[in-house]
Amino acid sequence: MAGPAALSAAAAAAALVAALLLLRREDPGPGASPSMAETEALSKLREDFKMQNKSVFILGASGETGRALLKEILEQGLFSKVTLIGRRKLTLNEEAYKNVNQEVVDFEKLEDYASAFQGHDVGFCCLGTTRAKAGAEGFVRVDRDYVLKSAELAKAGGCKHFNLVSSKGADKSSNFLYLQVKGEVEAKVEELKFDRYSVFRPGVLLCDRQESRPGEWLVRKFFGSLPESWASGQSVPLVTVVRAMLNNVVRPSDKQMELLENKAIHDLGKAHGSLKP
Repeated sequence: MAGPAALSAAAAAAALVAALLLLRREDPGPGASPSMAETEALSKLREDFKMQNKSVFILGASGETGRALLKEILEQGLFSKVTLIGRRKLTLNEEAYKNVNQEVVDFEKLEDYASAFQGHDVGFCCLGTTRAKAGAEGFVRVDRDYVLKSAELAKAGGCKHFNLVSSKGADKSSNFLYLQVKGEVEAKVEELKFDRYSVFRPGVLLCDRQESRPGEWLVRKFFGSLPESWASGQSVPLVTVVRAMLNNVVRPSDKQMELLENKAIHDLGKAHGSLKP
């Protein structure tokens, strides 16, 4: 007989699947692969971007998304300076990480660490926890309060382009705490008026987490058993998300705020040109 923990995980997975089904919109799924002209144009954009010698910071590099993003940033070599901002120093033993800077901060006293946020052209925020791990109050504190305060300091420090990883279905009016908080922080960061503000709303992230989240594991297995055309409307591989984030950052935009839903993430993430597999 399954124990309480297993039953709780199964219930959480069932609830998440039900929520996703309720949120499902008519979505034709990811678009076709990019043309040769598109991939060549993207390669040119990357080269032009590199010539600008921009600096970048990543919040939440200890998590799955932040870790994958850091790896992709270093492989592409888009930035002249890469800084991780987090509550602890990460062990980065590989040669590729030797020039990565790390700033250790106390998120409960972020005002005391304003210098960590100064001098960055681009910022990526991948901060996040779960209600199961941190409790309702802890989840709100991390996913809303820490994110917003970090954005405020980044803006004050000169950051021009702020990128926020949110969630499919984010809505400050939602009855689901997770989606409500994601929607609230999206709106509050927009009020800061960055020169450019990009919000990414991926569906269920398909990856093998180092952190154990049984409910998410069951959901990923559920989507993995579905036809790709349907599953892609509700989920997305993690590598596709980080590639979409970087492909987006190199392309010029005249929009102050841009919202990339799951389908747009699929489309842009597959326009990988010369990206390493």
